[in-house]
Amino acid sequence: MTAPGPTPSPSAAPPGGADIVRHGWFDALFTVVAGLVAMAVVAALGLWAAGAPALPDAAYPRVVAATMVTAVGGALRMRGDAGGLATTDAGLSVVPLSVTLAGALVIATGFLRPLRHRAVVDPAGLAGWTLRIAVLWVPALLGLAFAARQMFRITLGEGAARRLTELFGISPEVGFTTDVPRTVLFGLLWLAGVLLPALLVTRRAPLTGAALRLHASVRPVAYAMVGLALVVVAVGVVIGLVVAASRGHTADTFAVLLLGLPNLVWLVFTLGLGVTWHGRVDGPFGLPMPRLLDQVLRGPDVSTLNLRTLAEYDGRVWWLVVVDAVLLLGAAAVLAARSPARTPLWRLGLRMAAGLVLTVLAMCLLCRISAHYGLSVLGIGGLGDDLAGDLFLRPGWWPALGLAALWGLVAGCAGGLLVAGVRRAGGLGGIPPTPDAPPRASP
Repeated sequence: MTAPGPTPSPSAAPPGGADIVRHGWFDALFTVVAGLVAMAVVAALGLWAAGAPALPDAAYPRVVAATMVTAVGGALRMRGDAGGLATTDAGLSVVPLSVTLAGALVIATGFLRPLRHRAVVDPAGLAGWTLRIAVLWVPALLGLAFAARQMFRITLGEGAARRLTELFGISPEVGFTTDVPRTVLFGLLWLAGVLLPALLVTRRAPLTGAALRLHASVRPVAYAMVGLALVVVAVGVVIGLVVAASRGHTADTFAVLLLGLPNLVWLVFTLGLGVTWHGRVDGPFGLPMPRLLDQVLRGPDVSTLNLRTLAEYDGRVWWLVVVDAVLLLGAAAVLAARSPARTPLWRLGLRMAAGLVLTVLAMCLLCRISAHYGLSVLGIGGLGDDLAGDLFLRPGWWPALGLAALWGLVAGCAGGLLVAGVRRAGGLGGIPPTPDAPPRASP
């Protein structure tokens, strides 16, 4: 009678752990298509609310494609044509973060779904599953890039500008095309920026060895920061719905909700931390809402946007400091609750500070705006507001990161004290910290 073989160690990857590679291309295709559909629906509805279906030359679908390109990190190039006697200059750099967030959540869910019920997955299996999604993501990016191309004719108002264009037979046009190589490159980086945080945030990542130990130390702060960013967006959704129901302008409000809500609420969140932004609004451009931001930024010179300058128009903006403090204390409490019980306060503070610095850095990078348009006839530029406009918004980088570190350090220690007190009272028995060992495989 043959003796039974040795029982495999729970910490070792079973032979079936690599069978994630055998997940068919259909699963990866479903993930990519679902993400694209989510982005297309959100972008189409947002642009519809903004009046994009009225664009000439049936440009609506191509504008939707361009919105999706920018949402995944792609690069648009603005083009201008005004004949031999005139020149145009145009540029646009903005990320519609509502569309981005919709696609990121759907793709992250599809990426994690096959991993959910596995005890462990070896690195080769995880890399294979990720590669399948990436391979199918490339043709999706190429399709969007080649679909996002359009030219529009500019209709000028009354005055010298219109008379000059009519005299010389000039028909100024402006449009957009896609920088295909940059779109593919940044689109793949965007995909990595979705899949990696998803793997860090998930509670039971099927990892082994050093990867699992790294995940155990990083997951609490990653979970807290992703949760913080999503809670800020959720608060913005509630406020937006209240505004749409009580103050009118429903279409404009829903256009902002469906295209740029994270752009707005993450900007406001950083303002509550004390971050200063610099910007200018000139010509026909404008910020959709709230009007308070447009009032501060509109002018011939670069303006400063912070709590002090906003308070000159509305003193209630100081409440943003209180709201941010409450949100950060909640995030710090989540970090402490999901960390081992004996983690020192200084370590919680440092982890919270590091996580908040990275979060604020990402918000500042994503919320920047730059747009300009200009037409020059016979070398004469700036003939009127119809011919020129400028909009930009950028943060003060180093003060922003320094304030994030300070807020994170204080909030991390405060959250640790709060959770320690609750634990002593026995109130966190149902919230287990991140496990330090891999889960046992089911028999």
